[in-house]
Amino acid sequence: MPAVPDRTGTTVSNPVIPGFHPDPSVCRVGEDYYLACSSFEYFPGVPLFHSRDLVHWTQIGNVLDRPEQLHLPAGTRASGGIYAPTLRHHDGRFWLIVTNVAVGNLLFTATDPAGPWSDPVPLPGVPGIDPDLAWDEDGTCWCTVAGVSQVRIDPHTGKTLGAPRRIWSGTPGAKAPEAPHLYRIDGYWYLLIAEGGTERGHGVSIARGPSPAGPFEPCPDNPVLTHRGREHPVQNTGHGDLVQGPDGSWWLVLLGVRPGGGSPGWHVLGRETFLAPVTWVDGWPVVGEVSPELPAPPWPLVPAPAVPARDDFDRAEPPPYWISPRRSAAGRSGTEERPGWLTLHGRGGTLDDPDAVFVGRRQQHLSCRVRTLADAADGHGGLAVRLDELHHYAIEAGGSEVRLIARIGPLRTVVASRPTAAGPLVLGIDVTRTEASHDPCAGPDTVSLGVEEPDGTFTVLGALDGRYLSTEVTGGFTGRVIGLYAASGTVHFDWFDYAPLDG
Repeated sequence: MPAVPDRTGTTVSNPVIPGFHPDPSVCRVGEDYYLACSSFEYFPGVPLFHSRDLVHWTQIGNVLDRPEQLHLPAGTRASGGIYAPTLRHHDGRFWLIVTNVAVGNLLFTATDPAGPWSDPVPLPGVPGIDPDLAWDEDGTCWCTVAGVSQVRIDPHTGKTLGAPRRIWSGTPGAKAPEAPHLYRIDGYWYLLIAEGGTERGHGVSIARGPSPAGPFEPCPDNPVLTHRGREHPVQNTGHGDLVQGPDGSWWLVLLGVRPGGGSPGWHVLGRETFLAPVTWVDGWPVVGEVSPELPAPPWPLVPAPAVPARDDFDRAEPPPYWISPRRSAAGRSGTEERPGWLTLHGRGGTLDDPDAVFVGRRQQHLSCRVRTLADAADGHGGLAVRLDELHHYAIEAGGSEVRLIARIGPLRTVVASRPTAAGPLVLGIDVTRTEASHDPCAGPDTVSLGVEEPDGTFTVLGALDGRYLSTEVTGGFTGRVIGLYAASGTVHFDWFDYAPLDG
């Protein structure tokens, strides 16, 4: 390993993967690290990242990028679909086990984590959600699920070997023991779980035993991580996975949220992936501070290439961070019809419909600026920030006018409109986070939607409170996605520009 520079007092940004990237699972293969996250109702599913330093991550693909791998019926509810993958490397292959709530637990394999990944191996005998994989010295594969129960499986066929049995219930009285991960470390088998629910009471607890099946004794200092009841900028900390750093030290990837505004606090980006150091005391892990600024780890950092601010739609295949609700946008979107433009064909509905034609990318910054050049001469569509069918804001062009549309629960309204001249126009969204305020009713941010004039002036049609596009209002497990849509007819987009304005 190269000489380590002295970075005493320097920090790196946390979350290490910002935006709607929850339920991280990580594995190390030599000097490389790979990490997978939940994707819920979005296609493609299970974003996959690569890193050389645990700090800088690059998305290299999605595990579930073919319709035959990812069945999400039109009736899939928001925050349904794909839950909590576990990613492991064993016997020269990558293994990913995950829950699709529409069909059950599934197992996928690949020799290259960038893909292609196999078609699914169904696991009909594995109950519950949040499945984990671990292999013992004899090669037996153990699958542990939320609850916490366990069953041996043949990972090649999906058959169970015996009946599931309960092995630990977590802390007495704590709800939702889930996200189990099993490890062999220094002679013990450790069982790491999340409990307390994925809201403000979330936490991480651990137990250990002599074998993968236990019996398990809980850590006397459980939970080993929680921010419940703490005045801290990062909340809902939990659902972790252990990994060793390049120097042999231990680290935890986990989810957390960054609430903003007054009481009770609203988080809008979804659950994000954070990193925390781990030390071992008397055979138990002690998790260090989960903070927005993490002390730089003691090894050379390998910065990842930045995601381009602008997508000019010059490629036949979109970058891996573009996603759509429930189904592939193939057949309804593409760059062939008008080269250099993304063309979307509406289904004759609105963003309120589960099968709306929408392609977007996760909002990853608390403040950001988004612009697109849209040609809606033959349809209606535009630019939107989406939480789900019942919660979204959109700036929509078509029919010689542009409209600001807000959908908040059962209410849908045209907030403002103005006539437009013929031809393409630049639509925009500015998200501005709320500065620290003593107002208990302040929202987390302001979402301004409008039109950018030819001279660069941004004409705002409306500035809306961002709390109505937050998890505390909408419910569920996802975060904001900002993107392009066609409500009806055909809409063309020349480019899409996403620029962070802060963290």
